[in-house]
Amino acid sequence: MPALKPTDYKGRIVWLGVNANRVETLLSVSVPDMELTLAGCAGESHAGLSRPSCGRVAGQYPRGTEIRNTRQLSIMSAEELAQIAVKMGIASVDPAWLGLSMVVEGIPDFTLIPPSSRLQADGGATLTVDMENRPCNLPGPVIDAESPGMGRAFKQAAKGLRGVTAWVERAGILRVGGEIILHIPDQPVWPHLARARQQ
Repeated sequence: MPALKPTDYKGRIVWLGVNANRVETLLSVSVPDMELTLAGCAGESHAGLSRPSCGRVAGQYPRGTEIRNTRQLSIMSAEELAQIAVKMGIASVDPAWLGLSMVVEGIPDFTLIPPSSRLQADGGATLTVDMENRPCNLPGPVIDAESPGMGRAFKQAAKGLRGVTAWVERAGILRVGGEIILHIPDQPVWPHLARARQQ
């Protein structure tokens, strides 16, 4: 019996980006298409089947522990990028500033889609959503270089709007302009979730 439910929520890929070396810069370079393997996008700084653990999983592992790479891609929505820009008081937030892999439009409340959802491109490439991508201070200097004095505003403005991280479940090609369909886990919400979060 299928455990994932295709939905009628369809988005469009409006931007793709690659960051070759995060040590040098957080900036991503815009590309028209992206070839994905099960290790992610070849030559991209987040690619790989494993990665060193970071602050996102500090409650589970000492920093630097080798773990499965479930954050091969960082994805946001165009609508939420626009909301962040309004909160920051600037005309727009360039996805390249945030080191993003992909921007989609057309899926409402994108940051809140359930973990383990799938985003399936029209060519078959499929991404599994890991979890919400929490805002951090790393984009600040990049934003300041383009909009002086605005970098510090990003973290607060992006709270609850920073998109998701994901890993490649099925290899293939993503293309700007391509359609992407949301598939969600056919599973009820755990009734003890609110209590567990308070602990």
